[in-house]
Amino acid sequence: MNYAVQINGNRRAELVSEAGPQRCEAGHVRGQSVYSLISPGTELMSGFMIELQKPSRTGYATVFRIDEMGEGVTGLEIGDHVLCMGPHQSSQHVQAGDVVKLPDGLSPDLGVLARLLNVSMTTLMTTAARPGELVLVTGAGPVGFLAAHLFKRCGYEVMICDPDARRREAARASGIEHVYAEPPLDDPEWSERRAALVLECSGHEAAVLSGAKFARLKGEVVLIGVPWKRRTELFAQELLSVIFFQYVVVRSGWEWEIPLHPGHFQPHSIFTDLHKGVRWLSEGLTDLSVLTRKVSPRDANQVYNDIADGKYPELFILFDWQGIADTE
Repeated sequence: MNYAVQINGNRRAELVSEAGPQRCEAGHVRGQSVYSLISPGTELMSGFMIELQKPSRTGYATVFRIDEMGEGVTGLEIGDHVLCMGPHQSSQHVQAGDVVKLPDGLSPDLGVLARLLNVSMTTLMTTAARPGELVLVTGAGPVGFLAAHLFKRCGYEVMICDPDARRREAARASGIEHVYAEPPLDDPEWSERRAALVLECSGHEAAVLSGAKFARLKGEVVLIGVPWKRRTELFAQELLSVIFFQYVVVRSGWEWEIPLHPGHFQPHSIFTDLHKGVRWLSEGLTDLSVLTRKVSPRDANQVYNDIADGKYPELFILFDWQGIADTE
């Protein structure tokens, strides 16, 4: 039996059961989920907090233990922990080429975070900004927090801005030196130093505008956060004026700009970046354990409502699937 988190409509979720696959197909691996990671922006704004035409499944980041391997699978072994883009469910059945083996010593609860680290890694592969230059991250939620540490690890000077005091404190405690509520546009310390790259991770149009103002001449503003809804009364002209006079480049930061797998002339891909991500996490990117909360899928409805109401101080919320299939 397979158990899965299902979104039934506005602020309604439940754990449902269904029959799982009877066998592991050729070229696939199958096993029990250990942890799956909730993506608050995507899962709340595109499912849990809207009216749906029909129930939907959610989730796109799971670490599972390989219990079976289909014919033709190489490079993996029974018992390996692997990361996949599978949904919130108790078992996974995935093509072997679409999993990433966790390095020895990397625990599954940290390994699953590589999926959110991956969101900003596409920008790392495509930006014109070079290591040593200033990167501004607007929005210190799960994606922005990981983006700040990703670019810091790669040699950039990083500033992070968020109006939430709790998130600012978490950023400072993690080792980010420059932390502000908003870009310090009028601070004399930064009058001659502006960002070569702005990673806009909040999806808030006011953050796009303030980030663009803090960009250097011909700096980039990359929209990683999804603008799910209008939040202000700002006019496009205000942003267009900054773009025109500061030669700012504004572009999408959607991770799918690069292919899923590498090609002959395209070495960068989603999966090559996932492999980098789990390796860097295993090498100690930053201490994420204090920012992680583990919850039961049985409590899915309460968990999603608590996330929507901002009740959790932790940035990363994980469904713990261990024992679910045995006890339901």
